[in-house]
Amino acid sequence: MDNKNNYCVIMAGGVGSRFWPFSREKKPKQFLDFFGTGRSLLQMTVDRFRPIIPIENVLIVTNVAYKPLIMEQVPDLKESQILCEPARRNTAPCIAYAVSAIKARVSCPQSDIRIVVAASDHLILEEEKFRQTILQAFDFVSQNKAICTLGMQPTRPETGYGYIQRDGANKACENIYAVKEFKEKPDLATAQEYLKSGEYLWNSGIFIWSLETINAAIQQHMPEIAAIFAKGDGLIGTKDEAEWIKENFPKCPNISVDYGIMEKADNVFVLPSSFGWSDLGTWGSLYELSEKDESENVSLHSDAMFYDATGNVVTLESGKLAVVQGVNDLVIAEQGNVLLICKKAEEQRIKQFVADAQEKFGGKFN
Repeated sequence: MDNKNNYCVIMAGGVGSRFWPFSREKKPKQFLDFFGTGRSLLQMTVDRFRPIIPIENVLIVTNVAYKPLIMEQVPDLKESQILCEPARRNTAPCIAYAVSAIKARVSCPQSDIRIVVAASDHLILEEEKFRQTILQAFDFVSQNKAICTLGMQPTRPETGYGYIQRDGANKACENIYAVKEFKEKPDLATAQEYLKSGEYLWNSGIFIWSLETINAAIQQHMPEIAAIFAKGDGLIGTKDEAEWIKENFPKCPNISVDYGIMEKADNVFVLPSSFGWSDLGTWGSLYELSEKDESENVSLHSDAMFYDATGNVVTLESGKLAVVQGVNDLVIAEQGNVLLICKKAEEQRIKQFVADAQEKFGGKFN
């Protein structure tokens, strides 16, 4: 397979509020080095694709405020490869923008262009296995007018992920199945049933399709968004792109690609996959992936001493020491002017803490 027709769209516009205060509005989680490797999550994502996608075919869609950070962290990207959203409109307009940008770049038939869409803040432990999976999906969408998504083999009854039910009776080819249904995040009992049945996979949010197929899907299932970007034909990819996007992108409805396309289309397939994936969505998921001491405590980026304490995750600014005594299962996180101490089991409340701080103090602690 010729790599020159492979494209990657990396979505990097999120604010990562569930990792507050480590992740802040000015520098959200995709730009942070979570594991002390010297590489941010965004840099790790770009590096992951380099062996199978030419760097000039990598597009990063982000909030306009984060463009300088991306240019600093991925210096071999051209400025034109960073697509700046002037407003947050969820994943469907984000992908439509990227599709329009790729259309403006290519001269070969749209059916020859293969695209993978991925988030900038996922962790993947087995990277070569991941690349082989993407290449398999590229091969599939090259030969079929199909939308393909990667479904992660579940290892536990996880309530924090959406699920994909595969259609065991409708197998497109080796190990690729038609999607029967997408499921919202379940309660524990339902998640246990999903795991037991063997029919359900975690929804990774990684999509693979040809340019022709996704363009047709946008026109069929999201005509309002298609109509907006049709007006930008001839402007996207030119010096007038930024001004046109600034004026027209905010007109797009706020809708995810899952609702806009994946749950409506009849040509959606899933490739069951296993390569050590996590969406790193919460402190709890980071805790699960991190090295623990003999009392199941985790310390990131800083030194910590634990006494009569178990199951805690601590992160402070580098060079600081935390002494933790007599508490269990807490998130203790300090960054800049904010210290958070929160029960790990109730970390879903962090978004509310951020909102409350905004209301009470303005943007001082965002």
